[in-house]
Amino acid sequence: PPALVIGGIPDQEVALLEERFDGVATYLSDEVGIPVRYQPSVDYAAVVTSFANGEVKLGWFGGLTGVQARLETEGAEAVLQRPIDAEFRSVFIANADVEADTITDLAGSRFTFGSESSTSGHVMPRYFLQQDGVDPEADFDGQPGYSGSHDKTYKLVEAGSFEVGALNSSVWDQAVEDGAVDTDVVREVARTPTYFDYHWVVHPDIDEVYGDGTSDKLVEALMGMQDAGPAATDTLELFETDSFIPTENANYDQIEAVARSLDLIQ
Repeated sequence: PPALVIGGIPDQEVALLEERFDGVATYLSDEVGIPVRYQPSVDYAAVVTSFANGEVKLGWFGGLTGVQARLETEGAEAVLQRPIDAEFRSVFIANADVEADTITDLAGSRFTFGSESSTSGHVMPRYFLQQDGVDPEADFDGQPGYSGSHDKTYKLVEAGSFEVGALNSSVWDQAVEDGAVDTDVVREVARTPTYFDYHWVVHPDIDEVYGDGTSDKLVEALMGMQDAGPAATDTLELFETDSFIPTENANYDQIEAVARSLDLIQ
């Protein structure tokens, strides 16, 4: 059979994504005994399309893109997440020139989301802004921007292109820890309540193409990464985690409901 293709949403810079997913591909090839390769995608929507048309068989999605992929692919299953994904948060950040202590204080500033299809960079921040009485289309200085990825969001706020923004809390925490962002120039204002987010989704035709039990073997292999030696644990670090744990489709019902209420899913 052809190589099994894995994919993931391009939520960070290309070099990190390549290292991360090439690591998974190599690991799964060795563990499961079938060729596995990573196929990059230009944007969030492209990964959903590649999964829906059966090109990508194992996808790393955010909450919304995972819901979209499953709505377009009957029988697709959310199988694994990182421990952090069971209680994920978004963070609102501001340039040091902005006086803001709460989410409502962000009104009146130039604001950017991440990718339009991002759960932690758009869907949930938009939802929580609205819950706090801030209308993103009316209450910011101009229309909100869409940076495309989480690292771009903090860089744009740091550069002053936008005054405030929202992004994935684990990317922000990592950037702060690594010194990738100047916290004298950009600071955290608030974090959202928790929600489910990133997860692996398996395509329903994996066993048909690669043999019965292949899907289960892939899941078991991913669950065993933390005990599989230094290369595997290095790859997990690129996912900002130390392990993958089980999840299920029902965990993303809240995301789907929010996305429908915001007309992001028809």
